[in-house]
Amino acid sequence: MTARWDALIKGALVFDGSGDPPVRTDVAIHGGQVSAIGADLAPARAERVVDAKGRWLMPGLLDIHTHFDLEVELQPALKEAVRHGTTTVVMSNCSIGLAFGNQRTADQDPIVDCFARVENMPKHVLKKAADKATWRTTGEYLQHLAALPLGPNVVPLVPWSMLRIEVMGLEAAVRRNATKPELERMTALVETAMEQGYVGMSTDALPFHYLANDPHRQRRIPSHYASYGELRRLTGVIRRFGRVWQATPPKDSPLDIVKTFILTSGRLFGRPLKVTAVAALDVATNRGLAKLGVLLTRILNSKLLNGRFRLQALAAPFKVYSEGALTPLAEEIPELRVLNEPDLEDREARQAIIRDPEWRRRFKRMWSTGKTGFGLARLKRWLKREDLALSRDLSEMVVHRCPVPEWAGQDLASIYARLRLYQATGEGARSDAERAVFEGAPRPVEDDGAFFLYLLETMDTDLYWWTVTANREPAILKRLLTDDQMLPGFNDSGAHLTNMAFYDANLRGLKVVAEDGVEAVARHVCRLTSAPAEFFDLDVGRIRVGAQADLVLVDPDALAAYDGEAKMTEVYREDFKHSQLVNRSDGVVTGVWIRGHQVWDGEAFDPHLGTVPLGRCLTAKSAVAGGGRTATEDDV
Repeated sequence: MTARWDALIKGALVFDGSGDPPVRTDVAIHGGQVSAIGADLAPARAERVVDAKGRWLMPGLLDIHTHFDLEVELQPALKEAVRHGTTTVVMSNCSIGLAFGNQRTADQDPIVDCFARVENMPKHVLKKAADKATWRTTGEYLQHLAALPLGPNVVPLVPWSMLRIEVMGLEAAVRRNATKPELERMTALVETAMEQGYVGMSTDALPFHYLANDPHRQRRIPSHYASYGELRRLTGVIRRFGRVWQATPPKDSPLDIVKTFILTSGRLFGRPLKVTAVAALDVATNRGLAKLGVLLTRILNSKLLNGRFRLQALAAPFKVYSEGALTPLAEEIPELRVLNEPDLEDREARQAIIRDPEWRRRFKRMWSTGKTGFGLARLKRWLKREDLALSRDLSEMVVHRCPVPEWAGQDLASIYARLRLYQATGEGARSDAERAVFEGAPRPVEDDGAFFLYLLETMDTDLYWWTVTANREPAILKRLLTDDQMLPGFNDSGAHLTNMAFYDANLRGLKVVAEDGVEAVARHVCRLTSAPAEFFDLDVGRIRVGAQADLVLVDPDALAAYDGEAKMTEVYREDFKHSQLVNRSDGVVTGVWIRGHQVWDGEAFDPHLGTVPLGRCLTAKSAVAGGGRTATEDDV
């Protein structure tokens, strides 16, 4: 008797993930795997036939920089990833995650403390997820993930900040270096995790990642307090197992950046260390950063140093939303950072700060630095080599919503100009609501900084605005995205609920390269599937007989017409009891299969998604082979 297939996808242009030109053929699915590939496979053998003429079929896409650790505990379907064709997500980036459980003590709640400001997630959402994190070890975490009714495959990393908390306790982890016994225990825990199959470890050195609970609101997350020797020793374990180190750079110190990332060198350390780092962005206020990032990558990967270094490239304009002063961009600026220290709901505390005369003087000095007078700061601004990502240019700050409804879609510079006109002539207000705001403003409003400060003082988080701080130039974005020494990523999916949404970034990248024809698409499909799968040592990313049937069907015409910026929207998540920015690419992805089960048809999700296990908790393919010798002091 001829075996039957569960499904047959007929007539698609198949990009198999290898990077080779696509082939128009059929793909059969049975038992969760690709069962057959070939032209004119018999429809009679299939329980269900999918007519895919005019469609592109490709392996399920990878999202290599996510913070789905919390969401997967509340809603394991991860629908906001799946609808855009993502079937595998790498979690626990930036040194924070759930590998050691919630790590709560009588007076500390580390998950809330570490995630709330770093990833701009509401504390009640974090607490709800942390309540479920009752395991204690990396092995128990893998078992827990394997038991969840996962939608996509999930890939956890060992998070360095939580590792330090596990060994040292939170208080010590944010105040000092590890002792020799503590370092030995950390090394042993990382080695155990690698033996269990973790694909690597994540660290963080971005200088604006701060804790969110008392008494540590002015201290950074634990990985910032580790020594270089600790980093070198732990990455030595990762190197020996051939796994991945996910990193963020100490961006304010070029010397420390080089010292840190030169750890990738096989020439200097005996074996290349796989490193993927945040991020290759064309920052608008400093147009030299992207070029320096590309140059650094070339040097680290040269024959001289023999590294395996990959910056992550975002396939979209870096559009960041802000609730008043509450935004990731503010954490970089001390005068705005202090407004991010109180809880989201604590408007009273922010108002007290804003009313303080000394703080107002510091704010005014910060706002005008490089914008007036002469000196190095003015020169750096003119040359677009500033140190801050926020431009402090009202023409680049656009209102999404606020107490004046007609301001939606207007930049603050236009509104400020009308205020100046109103104060000079009594004319120009476009509504009673705008007139009321203008009447309450200082007379005369001193400058644009004073106007912005007035809005923060009177509207607080009700002023919801956005700005694009990087990737404004499509040509530069495309060069970074298609550079073979970069990896498409830095989507930050699952984090920054009200600040950004790049769940559809893989699709945006496909649209960018599709302008150059199907062979360019084939190369980019490889960069979204088998290339990152190989880098992270994962058994996904290809369409071939015997492979897990994680597949995505794309309508190329709908993709060509897709406007990702216009399809960013806000929804209320009942499972979070909170709003979230998301993307809607409906009609572009017309089918998603995870382990042979179709979970999305272009319009709706299958009801089984999130209720039965589909995706897997993925570990390194090489885990069976194990590592080598035990790490010693020679690794320091």
